[in-house]
Amino acid sequence: MADFDAQIRDSQAEVAKAQARITEITSRIEAARSTLDAGGTGIDIETATLADVARQTDLMNANIAELIMGLDDVTAGFSKDFDGMRSKTGVESLIGIFSKSRSEAMRQERLRTASIDDKLQDLIAKSDVIVTLLQGQLDLLNAQKARVETNLTATLDEREGAVAALEAVRAEISGMDPKIIELENRISAEQDAAARTRLETELAALNTRYNALVQDEQVQLSRSQTLERYIEKGKTWVDSLQNQAATQMVLINKLQTDTRQRVVLYDALSSSLKTAQQQDVAHRINEIGVKTDQEAQTAMAAIGAATNDKMADMLEAHEGHMVFARKILEQKAKADERFARRFAAIVEKHDKNRYGV
Repeated sequence: MADFDAQIRDSQAEVAKAQARITEITSRIEAARSTLDAGGTGIDIETATLADVARQTDLMNANIAELIMGLDDVTAGFSKDFDGMRSKTGVESLIGIFSKSRSEAMRQERLRTASIDDKLQDLIAKSDVIVTLLQGQLDLLNAQKARVETNLTATLDEREGAVAALEAVRAEISGMDPKIIELENRISAEQDAAARTRLETELAALNTRYNALVQDEQVQLSRSQTLERYIEKGKTWVDSLQNQAATQMVLINKLQTDTRQRVVLYDALSSSLKTAQQQDVAHRINEIGVKTDQEAQTAMAAIGAATNDKMADMLEAHEGHMVFARKILEQKAKADERFARRFAAIVEKHDKNRYGV
């Protein structure tokens, strides 16, 4: 499974890249927030950058999805390995023609040295490595989302205040228009120079205030628009993080369910092999017992009784194993359905072997 180890390392590298870019985006959003607090108007969060991060995370998830499909393929191969262990090899069958005991000894030695356990444990360990990788990514996504949401909450409150201030300025400007028009009409009708001068001074003061309000309106409008852009970018990023987190949870759920199913598979097949082996031993002891004295027959009876007790225990426990196994299979079917729906294109390529097409 050297290639599989290399795939895991590649996935770890992809996750590291994705995490670096995700953290960078959140940091830029926070930096933009600091710029706003300092009175700046620049929002250095480009849509292209968000799209680039989305592409990176899609690549990472596709890579991990391929790993999960590979784990399924390897698991399917275990059943074939166990089937081969139940029966004799061609060499063992050939030797059995001349020496049944030698043939059985070879089979028992093969079973004893079989590496199925190690292979399955290695597979489960690799599943755990990928789950850890995904859980770390999920934790990062949730942490980044919390950071951005905190900023957004404060910014939404600030924009609400900015909009209220803008509306107040506009209301004051609208209220000044009738006064200015009235003064201009009075000035045009006034014949007394002193009175006219006073009215013109009053008009000049109103115009100064009006111009100041118009300038303030522009500032408030610009700030409201800047806050609006910041909020839009922040919401887009939060949605992206939320979607990424949902994908991670689908992958984690499938992997964890698959791992439980692999444990059940191993226990069932291992028990089956042990049962077959115990039956072989019991038969050989019985054959030997026919040719031995009474003392050996007594020992044989004890062994036979113990074997029967063990078999009875295993048969009684079988129902519980089957109920648990069916439950795991039901969970796996649901996890597989969610996985296939989320990664339909990857599953299709895997099933049809259409890579690079």
